[in-house]
Amino acid sequence: MEQFPNHELEYAVDDYYDVTDFEDDIDSPRIGSSFTDDDLMDSDFEDDIELSYPRSETSALEARNGKDIQGIPWGRLNFTREEYRESRLKQYKNYESLPRSCEDLDKECKKVEKGHNFYDFQFNTRLVKSTIVHFQLRNLLWATSKHDVYLTQNYSVMHWNSLLRRGKEVLNAAKPIVPTLKYPGCLAQTLSRIQISTMTVKDNLMVAGGFQGEVICKYLNQPGVAFCTKVASDENAITNSVDIYNNHSGAMRVITANNDANVRVLDGANFICLNRFSFPWSVNNISANPDGKLLAVLGDNAECLIADAQSGKVLSNLKGHLDYSFASAWHPDGRILATGNQDTTCRLWDIRKLSESFAVLKGRMGAIRAVRFTSDGRFLTMAEPADFVHVFDTQSDYTNEQEIDLFGEIAGISFSPDADALFVGVSDRTYGSLLEFNLRSYNQYLDCIF
Repeated sequence: MEQFPNHELEYAVDDYYDVTDFEDDIDSPRIGSSFTDDDLMDSDFEDDIELSYPRSETSALEARNGKDIQGIPWGRLNFTREEYRESRLKQYKNYESLPRSCEDLDKECKKVEKGHNFYDFQFNTRLVKSTIVHFQLRNLLWATSKHDVYLTQNYSVMHWNSLLRRGKEVLNAAKPIVPTLKYPGCLAQTLSRIQISTMTVKDNLMVAGGFQGEVICKYLNQPGVAFCTKVASDENAITNSVDIYNNHSGAMRVITANNDANVRVLDGANFICLNRFSFPWSVNNISANPDGKLLAVLGDNAECLIADAQSGKVLSNLKGHLDYSFASAWHPDGRILATGNQDTTCRLWDIRKLSESFAVLKGRMGAIRAVRFTSDGRFLTMAEPADFVHVFDTQSDYTNEQEIDLFGEIAGISFSPDADALFVGVSDRTYGSLLEFNLRSYNQYLDCIF
């Protein structure tokens, strides 16, 4: 992964993409304000967020009546939404680590039928908004239920309750973090000013990785932070990916992937490092399959790896991508792996035949930075760095697609565990927000309430 120091945390992606902010075109106060170091040392939200801020939300009813889902006032601009979309498509430059020709790749991509609508827009709030530490890392949002979402915002992790429509800070990584877990030989450290680069949440445990090789483990139902340390101290040691899984015997494990080319497996109870696996290149993403026996290992190489979770031994090399990979997700049946790559594609692999991918799904204009399956395996979603989220119906052999068209850098995507909701975090100075989409069969009668 590219190593770019980030001294100005908020909206870091502006340094790497030619990003036009809507505030340059709109004669209105700026909603997303910059913070000084002193501001960031204090909590962004000392108390629950007040809900009285004007023009900060968009409901499904308002959207049906013509309001833009992100609240962008197109009528006040000098161009239409369609004109701005066309301009973005022409001007956007996808980041590439390995120069390549896309001609043959385009021929390989699956022909899909767009225009389907599996998830309807439900709500958008700017009371919480994602920020991105590194432009290549977009796993910064997780839903633990259809009403509970966790996302990074500056040095904080925020909890958004979509039922109460209230946000609250659950972790402030700017202030010193003193771990509560203590036992002889414990390697926990007091840390502060951690720039959160990646995160995940499972079974009430939140794990976050930091830009300087940090790992933070916090139980959401307990005060304080249970464990935090630097798993890597190299200058180029950013924690690129974290995952929580249960191994073949049911024990919880925390796994980290770092830019120092190492994958570390921690015990999920006392956070002792149990194993360390080394690879020949920086590891950008790691994910365990549902039974905890296999690991997908992706990094600064066009090939992706399948490794044994117990020994770290490489079992298979997945060949087909043309650039570096940064995202992976396992189908809940454990037989299919999705990998997202900077070559603008997501490849689907059947572990029973890994000699080649069985499908190649293409994005609209950029790399595939995040991928997720629903818990029932019915849908696969993938997110580009900006503007586009794609949802595929797996039961149609991935040919039926919904394309969610928005504006702004995408910090993360997450389905709720029951698959009823899809959340998208958008990072933008003015229109940074959290968008909620609901499965059609679920929200047909709820929209009228809002």
